[in-house]
This record gives sequence, structure tokens and C-alpha cells, in this order.
Amino acid sequence: MITFARMEKKIICTNNAPAPIGPYNQAVKFGDMLYASGQIAIDPLSGEMVQDDIIAETKRVMQNIGAILTEAGMDFKDVIKTTIFLMDMKQFGAVNEVYGAYFDENAPARETVQVAGLPKGANVEISIIAGKKQ
Repeated sequence: MITFARMEKKIICTNNAPAPIGPYNQAVKFGDMLYASGQIAIDPLSGEMVQDDIIAETKRVMQNIGAILTEAGMDFKDVIKTTIFLMDMKQFGAVNEVYGAYFDENAPARETVQVAGLPKGANVEISIIAGKKQ
């Protein structure tokens, strides 16, 4: 049985991922679970979007997710679920190739959807849920 009364909500924030651009946090840890907000390809050092091509953009997104996981004491093997938002489903193959390099045969559950728009003109956004037995 899970007792929520003893679980604590902890805000996860790192300078190695972009600062939120609205009223939300990079991630929230609740017990053994991590809920990370969708990440776009903002370089945390420059604050600029990486939009050279979809491969570079996806790599930056995954690096941002990795930084948040690290701050939470986790890594990609702890990711349980992802959601990928794409502006153009024709870019799925390239995004999937970069994304797949971060997971082994125990990849998380996932859905990928095409959307009408993303923040800051992004072409890809990825959110994650991770969990780790403490």
C-alpha cells in the first residue's frame, strides 16, 4: 500500500537544462517518481534555440532531459514513459534514430504525435516520466 502522506513533492531544477519559460518547473519528484516537463531544444548556456536541423534539435532535447534526470539522481534507464510531440511526422525517422540511441532494449513506453505548434518554433518536444526504487 502506498502512503502519500509521507511522500514529499520535490522540485527539480538544474542550470544544465533550460529555465522554465512559464509557470512550471523543469521536473517534480514525488516519492520514487519523476515527472519532467516537456523539453525543447533550448541551449541552457545561451538561452537560444538549437534549430540547425532536426537531428541537432533532438540531441539538444535529449541532453536537456539527461541533465534533469541527473539532477534527480536518475538516468535514461529509469525512464518509464515518454511523449514525443512533432511538428512534422515526416521527421519521425530522424527523431527516432537520435532518441533510440539513449535507450537499450528496455526502452520506455511511448507515444508520438504530430501537433499544430510548439513553443518558440520548436520542431520537437519530449516529456518523460521516470521512476527509481530508492
